[in-house]
Amino acid sequence: MAKKVEKIDAKELSKQLLNDRTHGVKKAGAAEMKKADKFAEGYKAFLDEAKTERESVDYAVKAAEAAGFVPFDPSHKYKAGDKVYYNNRGKAMCLAVIGKKGCREGVRIAAAHIDNPRIDLKPIPLYEANELALLKTHYYGGIKHYQWTAIPLSMHGKIVRKDGTEITVNVGDKPSDPQFTITDILPHLGRDQMGKKLGEAFTGEDLNILVGSLPLEDAEGEQLFKLNVMKILNEQYGVVESDLISAEISFVPAFRAADIGFDRSMVGAYGHDDRVCAYPALEAILNCKTPERTVITCLADKEEIGSVGNTGLCSEYLNYFVADLAAAEGLEPRHVWSASNCLSADVTAAYDPTYAYAYEVGNSCYLNRGVGVAKYTGSRGKGGSNDASAEFVGWVRRILDDADVVWQIGELGKVDQGGGGTVALDISRLNADVIDIGVPVLSMHAPFEVVSKLDVYMAYKAFKAYFEAK
Repeated sequence: MAKKVEKIDAKELSKQLLNDRTHGVKKAGAAEMKKADKFAEGYKAFLDEAKTERESVDYAVKAAEAAGFVPFDPSHKYKAGDKVYYNNRGKAMCLAVIGKKGCREGVRIAAAHIDNPRIDLKPIPLYEANELALLKTHYYGGIKHYQWTAIPLSMHGKIVRKDGTEITVNVGDKPSDPQFTITDILPHLGRDQMGKKLGEAFTGEDLNILVGSLPLEDAEGEQLFKLNVMKILNEQYGVVESDLISAEISFVPAFRAADIGFDRSMVGAYGHDDRVCAYPALEAILNCKTPERTVITCLADKEEIGSVGNTGLCSEYLNYFVADLAAAEGLEPRHVWSASNCLSADVTAAYDPTYAYAYEVGNSCYLNRGVGVAKYTGSRGKGGSNDASAEFVGWVRRILDDADVVWQIGELGKVDQGGGGTVALDISRLNADVIDIGVPVLSMHAPFEVVSKLDVYMAYKAFKAYFEAK
């Protein structure tokens, strides 16, 4: 008699052998979705309060001190459970919770950035033309120029007078505030503009901000429109035109964070890249109990322009912070770094079916499938990429799975389509293991970006699990 062949259960075999691409909502369940909704409310409040790197640091300092963190003192001996922070020039920040084992087996770092694409003022910005007062600008980071026209803008930053006194500026976000805008030509007269390539139709020098249309009252002379604006600034802030030379003023979208969709499953806002990773990384360390190893959240500046300057991660401030922690325990910093690892907390592109030509379906990240892991970034032949080791990727997988974190892995679009970079390179050069992990974003670098509430919450769970893992 012929032996009976058992029928293979393909469904069960798929569960055992194939990568699970189940929608994140089914993986998470109703209870986790409620937590995600609640977490998103705190995130939206942060987005509205902290639109620049300075405002993000102010927010983080206030939240850290409320959670028991104190300014870091390199001469002090800290014990397990102590919480410290280092404020680097009001534009970048490191927070640490001292572990039971201290630094001797390395530290764990979640590194996000808090600068966003925006419109900065030139050193001598104010001028008038044909009975309008305007500001000349120099954009910051990778933007599509045309997206910044004909939208409401708010003004944020700091002015430092010649005598050293400082003035904080925040105009355009409160209901009673005036707002600002960059004009565009009407379609009835836009034939020449619309005949140009998209990248040429609106140049950086066209990003002039409209700030006034009235001349100085009851006055005669020249530049009365410019003078009227300067008179208002002088009355409100006590500044003269030359004070704008020593100012850092940015214009950002005046939009408030909002739920997106009939199902309210998404958050739309300015500056998800990369505050959508910075906020979960901050919350993770604020809620971290005494860990085994010392843990650090780094909130960096200048990533959008290459992590340059003394507040970007090309600087040594994170290295010095770790070195001071190591020295307090009698350890060599290089030995600590060599045993350390880092989650480079930065966003990734979410698959957008409207622009499907730019993505490879099988290796993209999607909204609502959880936090996105990227083994490598860079462009073309992995140029400018950290490319995490298989061993480290495997270790991170175990941490995420053990903590029931919904996660996915993907690339930043098709090979040779483009690419991008993160702070991973700047930290890996110190001989630490690094991998990129962050929230997928639709319309990245646009004035209004979109993320999934579930993915934001899973980023928080991922960073917290990483900090607390044995």
